[in-house]
Amino acid sequence: MGHIYPYAGEQMPGEITYMSRVINIDSPSKRRNANQRTIAELLRRLSQKTVLDEDAKDMAATIVYCLRDISDGVEQTVTAWEKRDYWMKAERFLREWEWTGEMSANLEDVLRNDAWDLLPGLLAELFPRYATVQIKTMTRKPEVWQGAYRELMAEAPGKPPW
Repeated sequence: MGHIYPYAGEQMPGEITYMSRVINIDSPSKRRNANQRTIAELLRRLSQKTVLDEDAKDMAATIVYCLRDISDGVEQTVTAWEKRDYWMKAERFLREWEWTGEMSANLEDVLRNDAWDLLPGLLAELFPRYATVQIKTMTRKPEVWQGAYRELMAEAPGKPPW
């Protein structure tokens, strides 16, 4: 005599199995928004610094990583839209965000070559792009950026976008 109830994973004869859709909780837009928030907070923290210390270098390196991630996410989004034949939308979106790849390469170049005199100018270019991000309280902990400069220096230089 067989068992009455199915074991885990078994299906009763005639029973319909429903599957839920797969939801990507780590979408490029969520990552982009989180990275924008991180950059906005770091820019505000860096603007309060009077001296370039290890903490400031770590913050600048974290901005490089955030800009890289934004740029990669833009490429993913554009690729998905092009597959659906949203050519105009993809092109507009790409033009809106193409500066991130170049800015990350420029910032990385400054960090790698110890051209610290150029850092304030590059950060000043970023400020207008993140002025609309409202920050009531700083939510990013120092663990987010600590060690980022050392990590950036240890890896091979990033591929320039041009």
